[in-house]
Amino acid sequence: MALSDFIPQEGQKRVVEAIEAAEKRTSGEIRVHIEPRCKSGDAYRRAVEVFNELKMYETGQRNAVLVYVAYRSHVFAIIGDCGINERVGSGFWNEEIETLARYLRQGDPVGGLCEVIGQIGDSLSAYFPWTEDDVNEQSDEISYKEN
Repeated sequence: MALSDFIPQEGQKRVVEAIEAAEKRTSGEIRVHIEPRCKSGDAYRRAVEVFNELKMYETGQRNAVLVYVAYRSHVFAIIGDCGINERVGSGFWNEEIETLARYLRQGDPVGGLCEVIGQIGDSLSAYFPWTEDDVNEQSDEISYKEN
């Protein structure tokens, strides 16, 4: 099964464009990882594994965010690195989680991912504003792992 079975090519392009637009407002890094099944059964734990596999902790300000979706398992998680977690409360991701859940229930993963990415960019800009010397430290492309 390919990523295009869940998100068509045009939708993938829209998600990448949403990441690029969000990262123009913040020095934070946003990534989306999609896979068919959550190996561990625990979306949060699997998101932490993927975060580490992608070496998302290798940002200067430790301000990367991962949006993880296992579409056949019907689970997802949104996690941030320690630089974000040190500055925000435990409920920081609740609005984004509720938004993505609503879109996924409606069968619109692209709309949900784009909306959530925009919200994350807005939220991160308050803590990690974009600067002229900002460097894109993580890929904007969707990562996908067949499992």
